[in-house]
Amino acid sequence: MRRHIILAGLAFSLAAGLAACGEEDTVAPIEWQTLSGLPPLVIAHRGASGDRPEHTLAAYQLAIEQGADVIEPDLVMTADGVLVARHDHYLSTTTDIAGRPEFADRRRELDGRADWWVEDFTLAELRTLRAIQPWPQRDAGFNGEFLIPTFEEVLDLAAEYGVLTEPEVKVPGHYVSIGLDPLPELVRILRERGLDSADAPMTIQCFEPDFLARLNTEIDTPLAMLVFPMQELDPSADPLQPSVALDDLAVFADAVGPAKSLIITEAGEDTGFVARAHALGLEVHPWTFRDDVPLAGDIDIATELERVYRLGVDGVFADFPATAVAVRDAMTGEAAGE
Repeated sequence: MRRHIILAGLAFSLAAGLAACGEEDTVAPIEWQTLSGLPPLVIAHRGASGDRPEHTLAAYQLAIEQGADVIEPDLVMTADGVLVARHDHYLSTTTDIAGRPEFADRRRELDGRADWWVEDFTLAELRTLRAIQPWPQRDAGFNGEFLIPTFEEVLDLAAEYGVLTEPEVKVPGHYVSIGLDPLPELVRILRERGLDSADAPMTIQCFEPDFLARLNTEIDTPLAMLVFPMQELDPSADPLQPSVALDDLAVFADAVGPAKSLIITEAGEDTGFVARAHALGLEVHPWTFRDDVPLAGDIDIATELERVYRLGVDGVFADFPATAVAVRDAMTGEAAGE
C-alpha cells in the first residue's frame, strides 16, 4: 500500500542537482541497488547514540548535523498515557534514577528484573530524571544534562529540520496487558499531524507482528517489521531463518528491519536476504552498525558498511551516523570517478 512517495521528490532533487552542474563537473552517480535506485538512508539509531546519551533531543539533533536522513525514536508509554522516547521500558541503564532517593520505593521486579519501569511514572515525574550514557566505552561527559523527550517533541524536531522519522513501538503487547495500549495514542498523534498517509515522511517499526497488523487497519503510514534470527528462540533453527517469514510480513508491511546477521555473514558474505525481500517489494533496513562493535572476523566498520550498501539495503541503523554517511558518500565519489 504505501511506499515512500517522498523518495520520488528526493530523486527529482538529485537529478536537478546534477543537471545544474557544469558539463565538465557532471558525473554519473553510483548505480545503487536499493528499491528506489537512490542512495541508502542513514538512520540515526536512537539518535547519534554513540556520541550523546541515547533518545535525547541532543542526540537526535547531533545526528541531523552529522547528515543522518532519518532519526529513530523508540517509544514506550508513561502511566498517564504519554509516548516517550526510551529504548527499554526500564530506566536504570539510561537515566540517573538509581541515585534518586525519592523514587527508591518504585523499584520492583518484572519478568525477573528488578528495576524502575516507565509505566509506573507520570510524564511529570520522568521529567525530573536526566539521561545517561549506557555504554561504558562511550563518552559519559554529557550524563545528567538532558531530559527524556516525548514522541511529539521528537516529531517537532524532525519537522523543523526536514528529516524523516522511523519510530519503533516497544513491547506493545505488554502495554496492552496492563491497560496502556499505545495504538490509540499513536494513531491520534499521527492523524493530528497528517502523518497517517502513504506519503508520510515516516516508517513505523515493531517486533510484534500483531501490533503492526492492527495498525495497518488504522493508518496508511509505511510499516516495517523488525526480525531477528529464529535461532535466538529455538537453538535448532536455521541461523538465517527470520523470526517472521518474509512472505507473511509482506501482507501488512512495506519494509523489513533484519538483524544484520540475517543479511551478511561474519565473513562478510551475502546471505541472499536482501534480494528475497526486494523481490517481495520490501525495503530492507538492517540493524545495528556500531563503530565500536564491529562485525566479527576482523572486518572494520567501514568495510562492513560498504558491503551491506553494495547488497542494496535501503537504509542502515547506525549509532554513529557520521561514519555511515561518510562511507556512503565515499562510495558515491568512487563510483563517479572523483
